[in-house]
Amino acid sequence: MKTPKRIQPLVDEGLVDEVISQLMSGKEATVYAVRCGDEVRCAKVYKEAIQRSFKKAAQYNEGRKVRSSRRARAMEKGSKFGRKQQEEIWQNAEVDALYKIAEAGVRVPEPFGCYDGVLLMELITDEDGDVAPRLNDVEMSEEQAIEDHLVVMTYVMRMLCVGLVHGDLSEFNVLVDEYGPVIIDLPQAVDAAANNNAKAMLKRDVKNMTNYYSQFAPELSKTHYAEEMWAQFEAGDLHADYELTGQFKQSTKQANVDSVLDEIKAAFEEMQDREEAIAASLED
Repeated sequence: MKTPKRIQPLVDEGLVDEVISQLMSGKEATVYAVRCGDEVRCAKVYKEAIQRSFKKAAQYNEGRKVRSSRRARAMEKGSKFGRKQQEEIWQNAEVDALYKIAEAGVRVPEPFGCYDGVLLMELITDEDGDVAPRLNDVEMSEEQAIEDHLVVMTYVMRMLCVGLVHGDLSEFNVLVDEYGPVIIDLPQAVDAAANNNAKAMLKRDVKNMTNYYSQFAPELSKTHYAEEMWAQFEAGDLHADYELTGQFKQSTKQANVDSVLDEIKAAFEEMQDREEAIAASLED
């Protein structure tokens, strides 16, 4: 097929020898199968922000660190330079996340580098050498659903162990090869400790995956993996070999609202007294 404009520089540099076919086009990128020497890999061409339909991107960017103060100011102002920097951060976030969670024991495509908005990575295939299907296109037995669901929950937990939440996990962002689930699409991965939306995103990720597998194993709908993971994470007790149970007992202890309000009122009165004392001393 004709080489897409964004991939042509990689062909010129000898990183890609041939574009074989387009695999998919989604809300954030278009993915192609490409030949690199004797290997077939995939090239993920990110769409520019103006073309992306990724909802509420600001929620995902919260907490991402920018080392350069100049870059941070430009991004805040929304200048042309700032938008370019924001795009680079968005794209590099996926590469960083892939390396980080792979080391934590999560199955993801192996990245080979990101070049001006094009991510080269491993092409996940099935046992016949064809492109592996998305989970959404896979039928399975109840036993297989229970087994794979636990694998995915373990992957989500291991991501959390290294401080990351996928943020957009669903049956459309998981591939299935002969060895089981493979997590994909991570540019929106968020910092679990620095992003105020991380807990809600974790719960949504787990809910999406549980709802899908529950079609084949209804008993999974009664599990509470997200709550279990987050409680252990907040307590500092979560680790890569933690054995998930899917069980979580909600606290029945009610907050003493009146006591909290009394403390707020007392603090406010104390602040007023200090302000009046300062004003009085200035008048003297």
